[in-house]
Amino acid sequence: MELSADLLVAGGGMSGTMAAIAAARAGADVLLVERFGFLGGAATAAAVGQFVGWETAAGRRVVAGLAEEVVARLQALGASDGHSHFTMSTGHRMDRVCYDPELLKPVLDAMAAEAGVRLLFHTAILGAERQGRAITSVDLLTKAGVCRVRPRLVIDASGDLDLLARAGADFLALQPGQVMQPATAMFRFGPIDLAAFDAIPPQDLAALAQQGVAEGRLARAALHASRIEGTADAWFNIGRLAFDATDPLALSAAEVEGRRQSLAAAGFLRDLVPGCAAGRIQAFAPQVGVRESRRIHGLHVLEEAELRDGQAFADRIAWGAYPMDIHPAKGAGLHFEGFGADHAYAIPLRALLPRGFDNVLVAGRGISASHKAHAAIRVMPIVMAIGQAAGIAAAMAARGNAAPAEIDVASLQDALRQAGAHLP
Repeated sequence: MELSADLLVAGGGMSGTMAAIAAARAGADVLLVERFGFLGGAATAAAVGQFVGWETAAGRRVVAGLAEEVVARLQALGASDGHSHFTMSTGHRMDRVCYDPELLKPVLDAMAAEAGVRLLFHTAILGAERQGRAITSVDLLTKAGVCRVRPRLVIDASGDLDLLARAGADFLALQPGQVMQPATAMFRFGPIDLAAFDAIPPQDLAALAQQGVAEGRLARAALHASRIEGTADAWFNIGRLAFDATDPLALSAAEVEGRRQSLAAAGFLRDLVPGCAAGRIQAFAPQVGVRESRRIHGLHVLEEAELRDGQAFADRIAWGAYPMDIHPAKGAGLHFEGFGADHAYAIPLRALLPRGFDNVLVAGRGISASHKAHAAIRVMPIVMAIGQAAGIAAAMAARGNAAPAEIDVASLQDALRQAGAHLP
């Protein structure tokens, strides 16, 4: 089997899905490849259960566009109560949108179908042929065997950047002393007496979390839950799994360890946490949630200092305001550092463009960013904004028969604004 497309998007996570929808709406013929039977990635397969990172600490919204359309559609289905705030165990007040991961799936299906995106589920990236500075074909492993796609442009939004790894791309290395952030295993627990749970003072909740770690029943010092609208259940994000997500044996072992940690954590909730005595595990997420793996070496490497300075790059294509959120691979703590009350930072187009390739963009957590900068820009609202920009950029490049690096940035920025993106 052989297919062709203006644009092949590898990975149907939130960034890849936004990229595919944005490109198709802009007139491109788009094929979106996903290894599961549904879209959403970390939002559905890892069941994160909330989108965080929409606004500055002062409450100024810096992510809009397609990401906000997703929220509106979830609300229309009764699958989200929209934007809200909560206080972290660190004392930081954070914005979030809680949602039902199961109902997010048909929301994304509908958006992709309406845009005319061709979907290819249950498909893995097998190989990629590179001629000079271009990826000319991609081999996919499907239920019917190997399918070869000949795209004009490619967006790798696979999280682990599997397509670019097959094509021999260059990735950023960790600096001495740095370790990749650990993954987590989400689990659904309930029913919960939400009034009793919400009444726990923050200092008592933090003390309970520390007790759970000391007893070996919690992998990290947190009792963080994402609500499911219309139910008394919540998704808990309290696991810690340090491994290399690109190692298949390590990934398999992490799935097993994640379920073990979840069972232990559920027992702790039931035994000691107010409001949780009647609860039990209702579901395990289909896969562990990976925070960090490969990061591409792009035309620009986004650095921590540039986030702190709030540098407004001339080729900016998205904004973010999420703090630097680093989960250590060892121990139960968390490094969480804000950038200021009303501080936001820009993401340049060059960070989406891999060195050595003329027809490829990256969307999602694998863009060109240092380890510390990545810790801020990896959250889903920001990567949805990045995906929307990548999709429109790819459609413009296809329409003009040009490389993404050659498109007119001002025209791209205007197109993003017209599509509702936040781009001052």
